[in-house]
This record gives sequence, structure tokens and C-alpha cells, in this order.
Amino acid sequence: MENEMDYGRLERSARIRKKAVNALTYVLLVFWAVIVLFPFYWMILTSVKSYGAYNSEYVPKFFTLSPTMQNYVDAFTAVPLGRYLVNTTIFTVLTTALMLGVIIFAAFAFARLEFRGKNILFVLFLSLMMIPNELVIITNFVTVTNLNMRNSFPGLILPSVASVFYIYLLKENFEQIPDSLYYAAKVDGTSDLKYLFKVMIPISKPTLITVTILKVIECWNSYVWPRLITDDENYFLVSNGIQEIRENGFGRENIPAMMAAVVVISVPLVILFLIFHKKIMEGVSKGGTKG
Repeated sequence: MENEMDYGRLERSARIRKKAVNALTYVLLVFWAVIVLFPFYWMILTSVKSYGAYNSEYVPKFFTLSPTMQNYVDAFTAVPLGRYLVNTTIFTVLTTALMLGVIIFAAFAFARLEFRGKNILFVLFLSLMMIPNELVIITNFVTVTNLNMRNSFPGLILPSVASVFYIYLLKENFEQIPDSLYYAAKVDGTSDLKYLFKVMIPISKPTLITVTILKVIECWNSYVWPRLITDDENYFLVSNGIQEIRENGFGRENIPAMMAAVVVISVPLVILFLIFHKKIMEGVSKGGTKG
């Protein structure tokens, strides 16, 4: 009987410790979520404050009783924000589509095909990741300028259609597919190209979705290269358009209108991430794990 009572006390004590640990974990998670999400809240809050109300706040307020949407109207009328969004969408879609074609065929070649010097070539290919991005930008700038492709979509897109990291990620994923499937397909007379599209791509769908989303985010947030290669407003993206907005649109002091423009630019990526965040995690974990 005494042993049973001791066991019951130990069990209750273990449950209490577990509940305490869970409660502390949730408190820390909530605290961290508040820290992470507060800048987004402040951005949205500022975007719905009028210019006069914002400037009259000697002490910043964490709420507003008179929200206004005028800042969003100004974001599309004071500067061609709509054109910047269209340009960015075109740049993002075309760059992502071309990159997917490049990395799929490159990853398939390194993962499945056999040719002389494949391993050495792949090691040399990976070594490109060691080159500082600044050197690549300088080389690309000289090349694009010599080809007279400045202020054009080809000049914006072509330097971004290949990615060593994404090729490596997809190659690792392709290599997880059993060789028996490939040999069985070859016995049935299936060509390499048909095997790629009918077997490997469907199996690797989570990784491809992850790569697509990450590339979309990368293109949408691209700043240095578009800023360097374009000085014509007709080819500005939202990233370098922000500077144009600040300099020639609302002015440096109209922070609420600036925040409204930033909200408009940020919303598509936030929605994209909220919809596909599980796919991103699944694709990254699957692509980086041998199984």
C-alpha cells in the first residue's frame, strides 16, 4: 500500500512538472511571438494614422481611434506603385519559371545520369557558393551592360535564373528516390526525360514547392541588382521603387504614407507564407534528409 502511495505521489509530481514546463513554454512562445509580430502591427497601425495625427504624437500611441485609408490612396496616386507591383510580378514569375527549368534538369543530371567527371564537376559547381556575391554582381553588371540589356526585363531576369543552392537541394531530394524505380522504368522502355516528369518531379513536389516559394520571396525582395541595373522608372521593382517613393513621392517626412506603401508591398508575401509555410518546412526537411 505504501509503495502504491509513493508511486501516486511521483506520478502527480511528474504531471505537475510537465504542466509547469508546458505553461512556461507557451509563455515564452507568446512573448517571442509578440516581439516578432510587433513591427508588423506598428507598420499597419502607422499606415492608418493621418499625417497630422502622426506628427502630433509627442509620445507614440499604440492604437488610433480615427483610422484613415487616405494613405493607401496616396500610395497609388502620388507614385506609380501599381506599375512597380506589375513589374515585380513579371520579374518574379519569369525568373522563378526559368530557374525551375534550369535547376530541375541540372539536379537530374547530377543525381541520375552518369558521365565522366560528374563528381569533380559538381564539387567545382558547389565551390561557386564560396564566391562573394559582390564579385558576381560586378561581373554580371559588366556583362549585362556590354550586351546593352540595362533597363530591360532580360537584364533583370537572366542573372537570377540559376542557383547552386537550389540545385544542390533538389539533387539531394532526387537521390532519395530508389534506384529500383529508375531501372524498372528503363526496362519498360521509359526515356530519361519521361522518367523525370512522370516519376521524379511528382515525388519531389514538396521540395519543388519550397524552392518556388523561396525564389518568389527572393525575387520580390530583390534590391541591389534591380537598383544597380535600372535607372528607368518604367522598370523599377517595388524594392527600389520604395526609394523613389521616399525621394520623389510622399517626401521623407510623410511616414504614414510610406508605411501604407510598405504594407501593400508586404501583404502578398505574408499571405504566400501563411498559405504554404507547412510546405516550406516539409520540403526543406525532406530535401536535407537521407532516407
